[in-house]
Amino acid sequence: MYWSAPPAAAAPLRTAASGSTGPTSLDEATQKATNAADWIQANWGTWLTSALQIILIIVIAVVLRHVIRRTITKLIERMNRTAAAAQHTALGGLLVNAERRRQRSEAIGSVLRSVASFVIMGTAALTVLSVLQINLAPLLASAGVAGVAIGFGARNLVTDFLSGVFMILEDQYGVGDEIDAGVATGTVVEVGLRVTKLRGANGAIWYIRNGEVKRIGNLSQGWSTASVDVLVAANQDLERARTVITDAGEAMSKTEPWNEQLWEPVEVLGLSEVSVDTVTVSVSAKTMPGKAAGVERELRWRIKHALDAAGIHLAPRPVAEEEEAATADPSTVVAAPSAFNNPTSPQSQATTPIAPPQLGKQ
Repeated sequence: MYWSAPPAAAAPLRTAASGSTGPTSLDEATQKATNAADWIQANWGTWLTSALQIILIIVIAVVLRHVIRRTITKLIERMNRTAAAAQHTALGGLLVNAERRRQRSEAIGSVLRSVASFVIMGTAALTVLSVLQINLAPLLASAGVAGVAIGFGARNLVTDFLSGVFMILEDQYGVGDEIDAGVATGTVVEVGLRVTKLRGANGAIWYIRNGEVKRIGNLSQGWSTASVDVLVAANQDLERARTVITDAGEAMSKTEPWNEQLWEPVEVLGLSEVSVDTVTVSVSAKTMPGKAAGVERELRWRIKHALDAAGIHLAPRPVAEEEEAATADPSTVVAAPSAFNNPTSPQSQATTPIAPPQLGKQ
């Protein structure tokens, strides 16, 4: 006992002399490890529960997004098949445009899929953050400020997008329709969420932003009206002219392809204008959508030949007052005033030749 005690008593002295704190550091490390183990043991259940919740939320969000997107795709395909089947029928071929229906349904499906993905995944992200006990108030406030800033910076883009969505949902026009959009007129080639593409009468392609369209005149929905004005001399038999025009329209309605494009008989509405030398006979006919221009040209052709064959003379088209004023402008035949027109003016006298001197006889 005597010999073992000094080493034990001398050990602290040597340790203190060397400046080491071995036993104290070991006790602290042991205490820290014990505290960490206790903390992990107290919180591992919460971690496990949170991890399972996050995994479950992500799985549910992914599965729900997939199911909804697939359902929307199936619905759009079913709409396209229905439109294709209806197009092969006699009436459906006139009322249903397969390409228009397809593009409209695809655009609606794209919007619905994007909205569904944004709502589902956004909700899942916020739920995960709440499970992690992250304060969402600053995040939502920052997102609101960023949204306002982006909205001000891209307001034209947002306006075009929203206008395109409502145009498609309301079916204001579609592929194949002839429309008057105010800034341009033509046949719709493509309908997008931001831009509508038109083919003009001269073949030009017009790209119109949906947000810039303030009014739309669709000339291809339901039916169109072909209107023709016939100028007849005032001294002609108007009753006979009415009969000739009606017979020409009836003959046209029995000829292909006009028998399909004319949906009602050609009707003589009466006189729209009466003057001393001419009378204007108004003729109208209900036609297939988008076929009014061709029917008008053919109707004018047939009416002209029928009136010539019946000996009914057409009247010359009256000249507008603006044209008469332009052609009868007196300033075009009056010369500008000049000082040379006055023989007593210095300018005129300066141009008078000097008479030769009279030389006397020597």
